[in-house]
Amino acid sequence: MPENKYLVRAPLMDPKQHVSGYKLAWRGLPPSSDLEDVRQLLAFANERIPPGELGLLFLDAERGIPSGGISVEKVPRGAVLMLDCADLSEESATGMASMREQGFRLALRGADLAFMELHAETLVPLATHIELPHGHPDFAAIVALAKHAEPPLSVVIKTFPGWREFDACVPLGVGGFFPTLCTTPRPENAGTALSPQGVFILQLMQMVQDNADVRLLENVLKRDAALSYKLFRYINSPAFGIEVEIESLRHAVTMMGYNPLFRWLSVLLATTNTKGYSQALLQAAIIRGRFAELLGKDLLPRADAEHLFFVGMFSLLDQLLGIPLEKVISEIVLPDTVAQALLHREGVFGPFLTLVEACEQPEGRAAELAETLMLTSTRVNQAHVAALAWAHTVSL
Repeated sequence: MPENKYLVRAPLMDPKQHVSGYKLAWRGLPPSSDLEDVRQLLAFANERIPPGELGLLFLDAERGIPSGGISVEKVPRGAVLMLDCADLSEESATGMASMREQGFRLALRGADLAFMELHAETLVPLATHIELPHGHPDFAAIVALAKHAEPPLSVVIKTFPGWREFDACVPLGVGGFFPTLCTTPRPENAGTALSPQGVFILQLMQMVQDNADVRLLENVLKRDAALSYKLFRYINSPAFGIEVEIESLRHAVTMMGYNPLFRWLSVLLATTNTKGYSQALLQAAIIRGRFAELLGKDLLPRADAEHLFFVGMFSLLDQLLGIPLEKVISEIVLPDTVAQALLHREGVFGPFLTLVEACEQPEGRAAELAETLMLTSTRVNQAHVAALAWAHTVSL
């Protein structure tokens, strides 16, 4: 694994707002060749990413992957190499064919209509994806060509500037990368109050915080059949990792314990805004929580590390619920250290949350922030991809 390089991800969102993969890239020093960057990404994916669990993996290098081909011992499932059209010629067909035979998918970036028409029978059939910037002048024509190509190609947008641009592409069946997903609120998502179910879940969370009797919690949970069903579904999911048959609500609560129950309720709370709900944003919040928790695992006492999950998860509640974070926090008693991190990125938990956020940003300060916590790039990258994999196992 490369030293002083930090994995940065951008979610690939399909038109239904599901995350179908990620664009992965290294950020940090020292600089290396593009080929070396790609090889390190491939090695990291093979070593750390469970096969197929994260969907498509677009491997990014700033100046592109050699068109002459790249040979590796093992190709990660779903790996997509990104090729710059400016570097391609008819002679590139041999290298592209070799990469396809190894199991790679290939994405063309920087394509225009002239390129598509010129290489329609040679290079284009070897590709699986085309990456276009938003507002590309040939967008409609290239989308039409891609749909009718043999075999068809998938068009992905390089960067969605915001939700309006994403929504405009949905009718065309086009998805793409949304690197600012966590910092781009939906305008129509704003609200002033929690939904009735949100209020109910917060009441349950407060009961858990107060260590209420298990029988009392069971009686309250029985009032909401949908909530009870989701609890059974979650406790039987791979994320929880239990192999005992759950016989009752009381059994479920007893088997989970109060801290995992509070965690599950916090995730469920994020789903209660029906007006602007986003599965992709919820997944990002779960990743933040698990990522922060894993970073603090060996640096903080166990209880504090568990608090880091709520810090990461709650950091996106304002967007998920459509109401100010201050209002959410006022509805439930949280430790001062948690509130301090959420509202001001300060205190013992603040630096962990800031580091997690930096790994979502192409120009984030991950190296600097990791150094302040005395965390190596290896530790950060391992926690990052472990959080990605874990979030994809959570059932709600």
